[in-house]
Amino acid sequence: MIQALGLTSNPRKELPPAVDDVSFEAHAGRVTMLLGAPGAGKTTALRLMLELQPGRGITYFRGRPLHSIGHPSREVGVLLGDVPGHPARTVRGHVRMLCAAAGVPARRGDEVLETVGLVSLREERLGVLSRGMDRRLGLACALLGDPHTLVLDEPARGLSAGENRWLHGMLRAYADQGGTVLSTTADPKEAARAADRVVTLDQGRLVADQPAVDFSRTRLRPRVAVRTPHAVRLSALLTKEARTARRSVEVAEDGGNRISVYGSTCAEVGETAFRNGIVVHQLADETGDMGPGAGVPHVEGPTAPEEGTPAPQPSAAPSSGVQPPTASPASAAIPEAGHPDGPPDFRPADRPPAGPCDGDEDRGAESGSSVGLPPPLSVRSAPRPLHPLRYEIRRITGVGTGFLVGAAVLVVSALTAVLLARIGHTPQPRLLAGWPRELPLPPAAIGAGLLGALAFGDEFRHPALAADRGGVPRRLGLLTAKLLVTSAAALVLAVLTIGCDAELLHLFYGRELIEIPADWLPLGASWLGLVVGCAWAGVLAAGVFRSTTAGLATVVAVPLLVGPVVRKLSEGPPVRAAAGASPRMREALPLRWPFGGERYLEGALRIIAQPMGGALALSLAVLLCAYLLTSLRNRAR
Repeated sequence: MIQALGLTSNPRKELPPAVDDVSFEAHAGRVTMLLGAPGAGKTTALRLMLELQPGRGITYFRGRPLHSIGHPSREVGVLLGDVPGHPARTVRGHVRMLCAAAGVPARRGDEVLETVGLVSLREERLGVLSRGMDRRLGLACALLGDPHTLVLDEPARGLSAGENRWLHGMLRAYADQGGTVLSTTADPKEAARAADRVVTLDQGRLVADQPAVDFSRTRLRPRVAVRTPHAVRLSALLTKEARTARRSVEVAEDGGNRISVYGSTCAEVGETAFRNGIVVHQLADETGDMGPGAGVPHVEGPTAPEEGTPAPQPSAAPSSGVQPPTASPASAAIPEAGHPDGPPDFRPADRPPAGPCDGDEDRGAESGSSVGLPPPLSVRSAPRPLHPLRYEIRRITGVGTGFLVGAAVLVVSALTAVLLARIGHTPQPRLLAGWPRELPLPPAAIGAGLLGALAFGDEFRHPALAADRGGVPRRLGLLTAKLLVTSAAALVLAVLTIGCDAELLHLFYGRELIEIPADWLPLGASWLGLVVGCAWAGVLAAGVFRSTTAGLATVVAVPLLVGPVVRKLSEGPPVRAAAGASPRMREALPLRWPFGGERYLEGALRIIAQPMGGALALSLAVLLCAYLLTSLRNRAR
């Protein structure tokens, strides 16, 4: 059960809030739909419920707000916007990655793919999926954690008739097994035929909360659907005749050569067209929406009325598919002024108690798969510690972006090293790193920073990857996994860069340029620290500023902006006075560390004391504090 109480978005400058004091309930075992025209506040209401944007009000999912649920994906399955990930990732790789994020076994991904009919497409890339397959994948991702509640934002938008019937059959089967389904739509007829309860929003406010029977009787209006190449002329004539006869007739242009006439009949519209010599290609009675401007009508064909909607006259074409709970045709002919609420314990009496596949054989044949649900999931009390690490490994290896960045870094660094050796006057450490003095960072450090920035950039570009359903995945375990994986990638990149540069220099100029220096250990430690530090800076900056570009810009800003400041401070008397800190540090240590550990500590401190090392350490400390403060602020909110 969902209880939304007082949902109110933050004001938008001089405009009213997109959602203003909206409260409603969605009960288990029923399909509840939020209905409203585009811009009515449906998506904003869902984002407030899921704590994806700041505002007032609270939403309880089975008595608990979302932030107090330990495993949100196992309680609430979410499908918001377009689905859901990097276009170069495969369907199976994407689902298995989300399995690791949700802490469920990898075989769960194959189960949900079989349920939604995507087993044959599991090796396809996300970028080549059609709209219908895309929505199936989104529903599969929402079902991964075997949630009790589904929250979907216009899941049927842009789908074909067969896909639409399959989707609503799936949602009906889910509700019949005791789940809670909350969906949004801009089509009143879809709400009437597919929902048990309809909650209507208009300009961010709740205007009606009714059972589907009462909604069909009091809110839908009969109309005449007309298709003619002279739609504008016929519309003007109908409006003029209605004004002359002082009749309440409304004409709405549905785009192209189609118009909808409210308050008239097929006979009257046909006679007007005949008298004025207007050719008519379609003339049919339909149960329409709530009137012109109330929503976007969804018409499945040129001549047949919408499926499952009450027909105002016996001459209307018969419908097929799931029949909604409707009133008699006569009672649906004239809308009432009020919006009476139905009884809270309403359940359609004329809807058959279908199971997952009952009554859906024809729909399964049309859409290519039967309507069913994946088997229940045995939920563990807590995920294993390696799940965030597994998620991050699958995320970074599922697409070729990281490998392309690494290959580009190696090529640029090797060519730069050869060119610097050709020019001369470059110290050997910078020569092996491919680091000209004119660049603030070597190519390997910039590439490592880009890999780090991509770690959080994917989550912001594709919100389905956000493991905590929040604007930023704030779990410390996930942050630790990202830091570990990017550290490993940066170390591999650093070692490969030195190896490739040395090999190419040996090939072109012989062994004299690649002799091992006497101080190779501190030089190697400084090099690895620089690359890993840039990778960490990219991860933290992308998480704080919510952008891959901002993460990479922060990495480049460390030597350009922070470095000169640290260098300026290092020239002062306090730093010169601290030059003898090493002997004092040795005296202060009460015991000797095993294996000469104090020497390594002293070496690390010397690296950090360098201007570049100090700038990087300072930047990492500030970014980590900012990340933690943002996390605490979101939890407090």
